[in-house]
Amino acid sequence: MVALPFCLIFLVPMSVVAGYMLGGAFTFITPAVVFGVIPVLDLVIGSSRRNPTMAEEAAWKEALSFRVITWLCVPLQVAVVLWGAYVVSNSAMTAREMAGFVLSVGTSSGVMGINVSHELQHRVNSAFEPLLARIMLWTVVYMHWAVEHVAGHHRHVATPEDPATARLGESFYVFWPRTVFEGIRSAWRIEQRRLERKQQSIWGIHNRLMRYLLAQLGLLGALGAVLGTAAVTYFVAQSIVAISLLEIVNYIEHYGLLRKKIEGGSYEPVSLRHSWNSSNCLTNRFLFNLQRHSDHHLKPDRRYQVLRHHQESPQFPTGYAGMILIAAIPPLWRSIMDPRVREYRLQGE
Repeated sequence: MVALPFCLIFLVPMSVVAGYMLGGAFTFITPAVVFGVIPVLDLVIGSSRRNPTMAEEAAWKEALSFRVITWLCVPLQVAVVLWGAYVVSNSAMTAREMAGFVLSVGTSSGVMGINVSHELQHRVNSAFEPLLARIMLWTVVYMHWAVEHVAGHHRHVATPEDPATARLGESFYVFWPRTVFEGIRSAWRIEQRRLERKQQSIWGIHNRLMRYLLAQLGLLGALGAVLGTAAVTYFVAQSIVAISLLEIVNYIEHYGLLRKKIEGGSYEPVSLRHSWNSSNCLTNRFLFNLQRHSDHHLKPDRRYQVLRHHQESPQFPTGYAGMILIAAIPPLWRSIMDPRVREYRLQGE
């Protein structure tokens, strides 16, 4: 029963199907709910700073029910994306309905698909869950992110070396191309170093990124062969929506936060001060406690159900859904966040 609230995530893909069946403007229902209804409910329902007790943490971290919820998201994500490709190729939707449908599938792929893949790819001591994570990323042609996020972002977070850390004053629209393309280059460098240590060639089957690229091209080719170019166009478009949701979350999570350089040119260790957090209850249920982000960076192997709130961490004025809307309007974002960043930097001096 404790795990049950996290099943709210299943409402997101269900809304995609409902919107398609209702047709018309209802095809936009998923982004409307995620970025319209949920931010309002976040404010109404409020926050929860409660952390699990030691006894609860010991019981919850091994409870199968929490894991099963994330595992079920994988076939559901694959099914929704492939079903969407079939729908686009075989239905007579209007241009407006098509736009709403693609936005809805992409929103679901970002909120459920990439978010759950993030949780699963951190289970590095297992082969099963990282495999599930890569299947999720396969459905949005972003498989390299599994390499860059774990081995790159978590090492360089809150430094200029991290492409996923937004700089003070940088708008999301400047951040997006920088983080996407530098993230790809970062993943390549990580893989190159890994293969050099093993004395293996970067140009071969040992290269995970090459395998991921072949898998993604194979999926696009299969969609084109079976369902036509409309399916491929849809698949790429929904992937861009999902990737953009991922990157706007990256943008807000560490905006303007920096680790200090210490003697020898290295950086201070990652601390609770290097991620923005939110304790809004509803979005934490939809996002598997992703908003308890400082604790995630402090202990990346900690499962979502036992992530902890830390009052000393920098806090957002509302949940991620609301902050994403604000980040989409750069002057509004800077007016709210830049003073907070400067104040927080002064506190750390």
